[in-house]
Amino acid sequence: MDLKSKIRTVEDFPKEGISFKDITTLLQDPEAFKYTIDALVELADQYDYDVIIGPEARGFIFSAPMAFSAQKPLVLVRKPGKLPYETVRHEYELEYGTDALEIHKDAIKPGDKVLIVDDLLATGGTTLAVAELVEKLGAQVSSILFLIELTFLDGREKLGAYPVETLIKY
Repeated sequence: MDLKSKIRTVEDFPKEGISFKDITTLLQDPEAFKYTIDALVELADQYDYDVIIGPEARGFIFSAPMAFSAQKPLVLVRKPGKLPYETVRHEYELEYGTDALEIHKDAIKPGDKVLIVDDLLATGGTTLAVAELVEKLGAQVSSILFLIELTFLDGREKLGAYPVETLIKY
């Protein structure tokens, strides 16, 4: 299936000069969405992993059905203050300032092999922060999977220490 044809490009969103890749059109097509999840699960099957992590928010869309299909635990990584139990926080640098992510402190255990799943690889900064959060808890990143990769932003280079797989490249 040509997944690119299922994704709408919206020019000048959220600001002028950006060609936004809108995945809502793919999600509205049950056959395309199922194909996407099946393809991501097939990529994941190449790796040995214990847990799937879905970063907020669009990572939830793909990681949840994958965890269900693979019968693996699903762990959420969220912005600060969104998780109800005790968390571990990881701050990371942005181009202009800092941001932070949190995970429940008991969500993954030392030695766990973790698969990170998200919708889009752009610059790689947020995903690198998720990987560093995983390592902070003593686990290891088995692989990182994305639906879309914007190759011109070189995010894969930032994630060079980890195996990275994508279904679509722009």
